[in-house]
Amino acid sequence: MDTDLAKAWMQAIAASMDKNKDQLTQLDAAIGDGDHGVNMHRGFTAVGTALAGARSATVGDVLVKAGSALVSNVGGAAGPLYGSAFSAAGKDLNAPNVSVVQLATALAAGLEAIKKLGAATPGDKTIVDAFAPAVSVLVDEARTGGSLGSAAAKAATAAETGMRATTPMQARKGRAAYLGPRSAGHQDPGATSTALIFRALADVCAGK
Repeated sequence: MDTDLAKAWMQAIAASMDKNKDQLTQLDAAIGDGDHGVNMHRGFTAVGTALAGARSATVGDVLVKAGSALVSNVGGAAGPLYGSAFSAAGKDLNAPNVSVVQLATALAAGLEAIKKLGAATPGDKTIVDAFAPAVSVLVDEARTGGSLGSAAAKAATAAETGMRATTPMQARKGRAAYLGPRSAGHQDPGATSTALIFRALADVCAGK
């Protein structure tokens, strides 16, 4: 991944959040505050603006700028969680072009940042339920010499599988946890936005 592809990924996420903001809002209205779609759209629109007006010498620069924009512009839990993930991921990507291994390692660091900040683990019906399987696949593909395109495509599929698996879960974190058993039967909005993020990566790697 080079800086241009990293920027294209952020732009693709912004476009996806715009396209899917109503779906995210509907999902969040069922078990949360109903603002996840608006917040994600606002946040990644701000990411696009920040990147358009700045030069980025490394892939890490792109991700750290994205993280900062998310923290500054997204309300609720999503801003700090995604912001910390991208900032942590970008911390050690100090080159204009990084390998699949480096990207996978960086996104694993991003996952750890989310887990630490949100005190969440797989099965809690959160972002982690989609982010963790995606990172696991990326790491496995990197270890076996898989290409970025192949790794990203498999990671997106894993994230979407994790997203769908949240539907029967009872939430144990966030506002949804207050609903208890009533939170079951609804797909988690955070896991859904995570799946969109990894699908955007797969699409830009495939040239879509």
